[in-house]
Amino acid sequence: MSVLPFLSLRPRIKPVVALCGLLAMSGCASMQPAEKPGPAGNGRYTIGPNYTTDPDLTDRGNPKGQQFEFKMSLADSRLFSGKDVTLDTVKKAVRTERKIFVYVPASYKEGTAAPVLVTHDGPSQLNLIRNALDNLTLSKDPSRQLPAFITIAVENGGNDGKDSERGLEYDTMSDRYARFINDEVFPAVLNNPQIRAAYPRIAITKNPWGRATMGCSSGGAAALTMAWFRPDLFRRVIAYSGTFVDQQDDDAPDEARYPLGAWEYHSSMKLIEQTGKKPLRIFTHVSEKDNRANDAEETYHNWVMAGQRTEAALAAKGYDHRFVYSLSSGHCDGRVFQQSLADTLVWIWRGYPSK
Repeated sequence: MSVLPFLSLRPRIKPVVALCGLLAMSGCASMQPAEKPGPAGNGRYTIGPNYTTDPDLTDRGNPKGQQFEFKMSLADSRLFSGKDVTLDTVKKAVRTERKIFVYVPASYKEGTAAPVLVTHDGPSQLNLIRNALDNLTLSKDPSRQLPAFITIAVENGGNDGKDSERGLEYDTMSDRYARFINDEVFPAVLNNPQIRAAYPRIAITKNPWGRATMGCSSGGAAALTMAWFRPDLFRRVIAYSGTFVDQQDDDAPDEARYPLGAWEYHSSMKLIEQTGKKPLRIFTHVSEKDNRANDAEETYHNWVMAGQRTEAALAAKGYDHRFVYSLSSGHCDGRVFQQSLADTLVWIWRGYPSK
């Protein structure tokens, strides 16, 4: 199976069409986006094979916000208690608690309903995101600014792949994880005693355009799935090295409707192509050698091909979409984040007020 890397540095840009697909979850026929970001930065980009760290992802001496950490018990969760029948807890242990990391930037104004970025596999890239916020919320360049969003990095429930809690949370094709974040994690953050002591009137915006989600690998698939199934809750997606292959539990209830898991986005059912356009802004990425070190050659090709097919489907549908292909890089490669994440964050938040 051949893989055709995208080697052109010239992005393919399509005009933005202010349309939104049917939102079955909310029952409305259509919703108009609150922002008009324009097409700047859309399209395909290639980076590498040499990598450098973006200065905006380093500590430049700007005022720091506050970081918090607390734990949530899985046993107390209504949605992910660690007791699903799909789990093989003998081979793939489930955590009893998950860590939650929260960063409130110095630019956040107490009492305002803040935009939010939810990242998977916390703390994941929180150090880079923190530096980006410290630097770019103060930027004088209107084309390179970030709003003062709160970052919530959520640890997975344990292990990886089919039959695991992490796999159940991230690879399941449903709105379950989006509901978990909205219904359980957000309230836990807002009611945390330490956070409330520092910010008594802290709040998270209910505007779905003010809610972004980010992950890598299965976390990347989860980022898209959260927004895909609940665009009324999340509309900005960052997916690095996304697991857009069949990694959903074989005995999951959702298997009947989506037999090939995230593969259905671009192949088989072709959900992106066959579903009405949703009000989403989406970043995706794939590495030249994505997942090659861990899997057979055929799986590696499938992984890269899945990323490329997802990109092609999003572009053909006319989504606001940015795709990065990274040369001489592997799965969730740290060098890719260090070079591209500031640009990705600036692009994903285009159109949202930065002041």
